[in-house]
Amino acid sequence: MHSWINKLPDNSPLLSNADEAWDKATLLKKIARIKESLSQRKNPHAPVGILSDNHPEWLAIDLATQSLGITLVPLPSFFTPSQWVHTIRTSGMQAIFCAHDELARNLGFVFKNSYAGHFGLFESASSINSLLHDVDLTDVQKITFTSGTTSEPKGVCLSTAQQWAVAESLETILRPLAIKKHLNCLPLAVLLENIAGAYTALLCGAENICLPLAEVGLHGASAFDANTCLNAIAQYQIESVILLPQMLQAMTAACEVHDERIKSLKFVAVGGAKTPVALIESARSKGIPAYEGYGLSECSSVVALNTPSHQKTGSVGKALPNRKIRISPEGEIEISGQGSTRYLGHETSDQEWLATGDLGHLDEEGFLYIDGRKKNILITSFGRNVSPEWPESLLIGQTEIAQAVVIGDGQAFLSALIVPSSSLISQDQLEAAVQRVNQDLPDYARLGAWFTAEPLTTNNGLATANGRPKRTEILKQYEQQLNAIYSGAVIQ
Repeated sequence: MHSWINKLPDNSPLLSNADEAWDKATLLKKIARIKESLSQRKNPHAPVGILSDNHPEWLAIDLATQSLGITLVPLPSFFTPSQWVHTIRTSGMQAIFCAHDELARNLGFVFKNSYAGHFGLFESASSINSLLHDVDLTDVQKITFTSGTTSEPKGVCLSTAQQWAVAESLETILRPLAIKKHLNCLPLAVLLENIAGAYTALLCGAENICLPLAEVGLHGASAFDANTCLNAIAQYQIESVILLPQMLQAMTAACEVHDERIKSLKFVAVGGAKTPVALIESARSKGIPAYEGYGLSECSSVVALNTPSHQKTGSVGKALPNRKIRISPEGEIEISGQGSTRYLGHETSDQEWLATGDLGHLDEEGFLYIDGRKKNILITSFGRNVSPEWPESLLIGQTEIAQAVVIGDGQAFLSALIVPSSSLISQDQLEAAVQRVNQDLPDYARLGAWFTAEPLTTNNGLATANGRPKRTEILKQYEQQLNAIYSGAVIQ
């Protein structure tokens, strides 16, 4: 077991939900039982999956596989069935922890192991051969699959040491906050919550409040009830949470100034996608202590983070103690400190510096600013380069606008798809919001046209799980509107 286990308090709750609270001794007993059941499988060394809602046992399973040196493959509940099947077949997992017998059996895991816990441990009827031949999982404790911008998830391979190095760095910079209660608001199958949330809370000696996601207001990957989350924060006197930008936007809108429900909060980390400066400022004006960070799966989640003692609005903070950041001559963010980088089915890369695909810049104090995605750059017909994330962040910073996607590669002007924040928002209000944004942009980056659309979600295939727009799919979906805009007839 990782050396941090000896640092945990003996009698304080570490993992809790509405029904039970586990201290160190209880957690170790749970881990021992899980290890015994895993060792009794037909193929005790094969990868094992987990498909479930948040629960304290999820983390116990994670820690048990680390202790045994077994590869764990978390399956996000918001994946489609075809994405689950792809994940299972590419990883070659031979068993899965799942709370629903029928779901496990539908995925090909028909024999239920003797393990008796919140989840069942199901084994496959026959060996599942990985679609990726000669997959070497040496030192791979976790394969985290991200849906990204394509339909087939991509597997990032991580070691136990890589994951805990991030948690240890986060614990170092967050230690002054003395956080005692963390609420898991994102799925534990998402690396951001798994490492930056749960692991870091354990290292801080804090209690992870691990409720079913519906009890913190999250439904699927894109539906969020902010009042449910706020009520949970108040009920459990939560001191820290991790939110995606759209979740922060909803929470800010639901809060009164210095809302009693958020009095206990000390730290709200925001990540997963670019967060508008106006949203951070609006949240703080309500009393929400919001701080933006930056990371990626290849680096075991967080790379940089703002904190109360070291922060600049508009930046994503400084590099964690275990990371170094530099900017390439082309403006691309490069990161060192991860060690090897590896995707499932690909050769391991031992290059010191990882090219992230993100564009950014560092100020004189070392704060990192994200300028956009390298591959998303729009080049207008006048030869001007524009990162769409720049005007998009200004649009989303307007209270009338929930989502925005800026388009216009090869065109004389830029246009925008806009999702209103409410069905009550009028076209005139949206036009006024667009004009306010245009006043803050140079002429080549201003919006010459816009149209409204339905929300971009994982269900309609137009957004990733962390809220990033799937730009290629959006261009296909709204081809008619865009053709009309650029042929001179504007549809709104």
